Amino acid sequence: MSTNTSGTSNANILQKRYDFKSIESKWMNFWLERGYFKPKLDNRPKYSVTIPPPNVTGSLHMGHALNGTIQDVMVRFHRMMGYDTVWFVGTDHAGIATQTVVEKHLLKKGIRRQDLSKEEFLKEIWDWKEKYGNIILEQFKKLGISGFFDYSRFTMDPDYTKAVLKAFKHLYDRGWVYKGKRVINWCPRCLTSLSDLEVEFKETKGKLWYIRYPGYDFQGEIIIATTRPETMLADTAVAVNPNDERYKDLIGKHVKLPLVGRVIPIIADEAVDPEFGTGALKVTPGHDFNDFEIGQRHNLQVINIFTPEAKLNDNVPEKYRGMDRYEAREAVLEDLKREGFLVKEEDYDLVVGTCYRCGTVLEPYLSDQWFIKMDELAKPAIKVVEEGRIRFFPEKFKEVYLNWMYNLRDWCVSRQLVWGHRIPIYTCQDCGHQFASEGKPERCPKCGSERLSQEEDVLDTWFSSALWPFAVQGWPTSDKYLKKYYPTDILVTAREILFLWVARMIMMGLEFMNDIPFRDVIIHAVILHPSGKRMSKSLGTGIDPLELIDKYGADSTRLGLIIQVATSQDIKFSYEKIEMARNFINKLWNSARFIQLK
Repeated sequence: MSTNTSGTSNANILQKRYDFKSIESKWMNFWLERGYFKPKLDNRPKYSVTIPPPNVTGSLHMGHALNGTIQDVMVRFHRMMGYDTVWFVGTDHAGIATQTVVEKHLLKKGIRRQDLSKEEFLKEIWDWKEKYGNIILEQFKKLGISGFFDYSRFTMDPDYTKAVLKAFKHLYDRGWVYKGKRVINWCPRCLTSLSDLEVEFKETKGKLWYIRYPGYDFQGEIIIATTRPETMLADTAVAVNPNDERYKDLIGKHVKLPLVGRVIPIIADEAVDPEFGTGALKVTPGHDFNDFEIGQRHNLQVINIFTPEAKLNDNVPEKYRGMDRYEAREAVLEDLKREGFLVKEEDYDLVVGTCYRCGTVLEPYLSDQWFIKMDELAKPAIKVVEEGRIRFFPEKFKEVYLNWMYNLRDWCVSRQLVWGHRIPIYTCQDCGHQFASEGKPERCPKCGSERLSQEEDVLDTWFSSALWPFAVQGWPTSDKYLKKYYPTDILVTAREILFLWVARMIMMGLEFMNDIPFRDVIIHAVILHPSGKRMSKSLGTGIDPLELIDKYGADSTRLGLIIQVATSQDIKFSYEKIEMARNFINKLWNSARFIQLK
């Protein structure tokens, strides 16, 4: 065998060209086969991280690539420093997202969700999950992340489900879970409630309509301004600010509701903005969040005029029944104009809430839902951040977090979906006793009856993911990893789930593990399209990291991303940085080969 001047065998000299495709796959397989990413559970200091679980519906996008790269840098660094290092990975069942994807999948075959029974539809979802649900973890491997893939968790695995049921029962038994009739965010397309944090707000052009409400027990009228004239059919009051001199003499009197004829009171409430419109507010407690609160303070009747599909129901005059909300808007405006109640209209810029999964404009909707009281859960989660036990980077997110926590509202956790953890609350059909159970009970604990019914709704996906830092490690069925690796050391995430996920993990970690779930929280940058627009596949502004990996290699993609996000929170994606990273890696390769040839 020939050798060069340095004595190195020619067979061992690096090839002339750096072929990232063969080299990256070779070494990733090598590492995985030898279990190099597994924790050792030895006496060394530990370093542990949990991945923000991607949706089973998902494909690797730029946010995943950046998030995974930052975590992998931290994990590999500590592994090389000699720490017993583990990076727990897994996927989230993503209730609404998965159900929506499967519905679209079935529609391509000419099958509507409504054509199937609940059980049949659920089977379709599970079949889809088994076929496609782990694709994103394989894509993470292509990115080169050094996760503990042999112990991958899924939020609807049997063991993880035990964690969800145990946690819910604990909160229920503490008196922190209740059912209430309140106005919530409702998606007329997905037919489910959404939490405030799942609403995407979009700016749009709208109108402000001025409507005459004639006096009932006084001469004259009150003119109100509204952006949603169709909801006036559910009005139960007109409200003015008590300090507004224009209306002080009218407080306590009544007006007659146009098109309906209902006599409603004029009330005073400090929540009314005298500067908006005419300073007089139509109060619709069943279809507006602020109006609902006003209605509660003044004991107003709450009228719901919409079906779950946002069509008008039997609580409106007959001519409007069955109309879609926007069709009803046009009909109401036409009738108001014809009968002389429509004063004028103006252009008005609106911000509307839309479903974060399907984009449908949401409806504030009066509904029976399950809530979790947040007051007691929030107190220790505020304290650990104020005391510095949990730190945020950049530091400004500490104040963002605390501001939200100090103004926290109760959490609506029920969802009207098929896919998810069914709420484990049972009601006895004989004595009416209601209770939570981790398993399926055989009889009522109060009267012994076997006639039990279970709540049909499922839990908000974010409830199960709030348990992630400890449930992903085996709680409550095993503490093999928990004893050493909880709490974790660092969390890397995006700012849009600071409240949806980060805050809730802190609350649940303190409640169930009596300790913080992580020490440091890194809020990474948002990568924008080179044009400055937010990346979106549907809008054509997405950049596929898998295509970058195929073209430049995983190492070049990772290094190029890290270089871009080192100094800013929002950055425009740069192909030049990826190419620069590729060129740098090629130079390293050539330098190593040059040394061999000397």
